[in-house]
Amino acid sequence: MSDESTRQKDMLGWYGYCMALNVQDQFGQIDIYVFDQILRGNIGSGMRVLDAGCGYGRNLVHLLREGCEVFALDTDEAGVKHVQQLSRSLETELPAENFQVGLIERMPFPDAFVDVVICNSVLHFARDEDHFRTMLSELWRVLKPGGMLFCRLGSRIGMNFKRVKGNTYVIGDGSEWFLVDEEILLKYTEKMNAVLTDPLKTTIVQDYRCMTTWVLRKRR
Repeated sequence: MSDESTRQKDMLGWYGYCMALNVQDQFGQIDIYVFDQILRGNIGSGMRVLDAGCGYGRNLVHLLREGCEVFALDTDEAGVKHVQQLSRSLETELPAENFQVGLIERMPFPDAFVDVVICNSVLHFARDEDHFRTMLSELWRVLKPGGMLFCRLGSRIGMNFKRVKGNTYVIGDGSEWFLVDEEILLKYTEKMNAVLTDPLKTTIVQDYRCMTTWVLRKRR
């Protein structure tokens, strides 16, 4: 069999494998706004990606499959163990040490370490503005120049909430969240000398919460 025939056979086998996977198998419970960044090529194969506040790895299934060098951190030991098992099951050969239990405000990763940082549905659990600022500073520290920070977090853009203190408000289910608004996000964007990759995008869940997607690029 010629090299070309072998290549075509391998490609057909790969396409068959991909067709055999349903969307759930391929992407897991991925956040639709993370998925948008993947579709646009901002997160892709070969990149070093950190999921800060990874939970049980809902945003990592596709990235692990695609050969990203994935790192992840969460305070939930059970979640981190699940991500380690997910990595093993997908035969990524990534070290278990890539997935660690820890705090975002004290991450064990070096400066300018990753191409992409994902922080999805975490920052609104900040205790106050100092805590928010410390977590954000750490996310920015580990990002390489030219890299992208993806944040999705609770906000007050489009809804009113009862204030508890400072920027802490009561959302629709009675939880207390640290909520940002456009002014706060643009202030931090300027303070970090960042480039706003996309306009701020906010989803309003009726009578419950607002979730804003904030995507920044670090200047080279």
